Amino acid sequence: MNILRSLFGFLRRLEGLAIAMVLLVLYIALIIAAPSVFTRPLIYISFLETVPPTLIAALGLTLVITAGEIDLSFPAVVSLSGFALSWGWKTFDPAYGAWIGIGLALVAGALVGYINGLMVARIGVPSIMATLAANFFWYGISILLAGGLQVTLKGSQDNFVHELFVGRLFGTVPLQAFWALGLAVLLWFILNRHKFGEGIMFIGDNANVARVMGVNVEATRIRLFALHGMIAAFSGIIVTLDIGVFYPDQGNFLLPAMASVFVGGTSIAGGSGSIFGTVFGSYVIGSLAAGVVATTISGYWVQVVEGLVMAAVIVLNAATGKIKMATISSRLRHWRAPAAANPSRELLQKNDTAPN
Repeated sequence: MNILRSLFGFLRRLEGLAIAMVLLVLYIALIIAAPSVFTRPLIYISFLETVPPTLIAALGLTLVITAGEIDLSFPAVVSLSGFALSWGWKTFDPAYGAWIGIGLALVAGALVGYINGLMVARIGVPSIMATLAANFFWYGISILLAGGLQVTLKGSQDNFVHELFVGRLFGTVPLQAFWALGLAVLLWFILNRHKFGEGIMFIGDNANVARVMGVNVEATRIRLFALHGMIAAFSGIIVTLDIGVFYPDQGNFLLPAMASVFVGGTSIAGGSGSIFGTVFGSYVIGSLAAGVVATTISGYWVQVVEGLVMAAVIVLNAATGKIKMATISSRLRHWRAPAAANPSRELLQKNDTAPN
């Protein structure tokens, strides 16, 4: 019995285990429902190619939400960084122009994030308003700079940068999946093993207490938004290199990225974040649409199924996380029971209303 308890205790401490099991069950269900598609490796390779851009943006968003903030501007950063990359690509010799474009893209993302951080930390603008305005503004800047036109990365398939970031390992496995996984490992160590990550979680719990604990709240918030800007820019680099084209409205995956974060178990109230939960959550969200279509169910059902799965996963995260099953059962029993059925409550109410 003690061995079983130790085993369950160990499993509960594994980050993202619940959502990983959900992902496994989802794939088993899809294999049963659409064996002609999900018993072949091609569909999984497709997921490894299409999910990483959303996953990369969601990883940065996980840190921001853990700090009790929100960043709605990263889709515009994805677009702006794609333009910066394409501009460097076509302006300079592709041998080094690609690297110039990547550098400009990362700087642009960091700059947007830094400005967001200043507005939130120094001026005191709520992050939801500051970043929403930034999303509109920087999307507009991207469209103006590009003249509303898409830009093709000529010869991208033969460029070393393309092979390095979005090539195929052994000619099969997309490299962007490894970049996303590497970033997840790095951010996990930052969040869980670094002073900066501790500061993020302290701020998410209570910013005033964080100040008492010696955390520079304003500086940490500014660095956090700048970091997320760079991560979103990296997502834009991956998207642009993968398709070989920049188009002004690329990066329109705000809702999938947010869903990946919350499905992965990150607390919406801040103070607690799950990096690997976001990894598995991104693949759950990224697999649902293709899975529903593969089962020959009408495409009109895609969002219905996605909503049901997301709701089920969030309930599961609550049940296996901070909110224990016993607590949920107790709440359900009290919810079903009528108020009058509690004699102690009636007695208290009578005592409160009795004349002194």
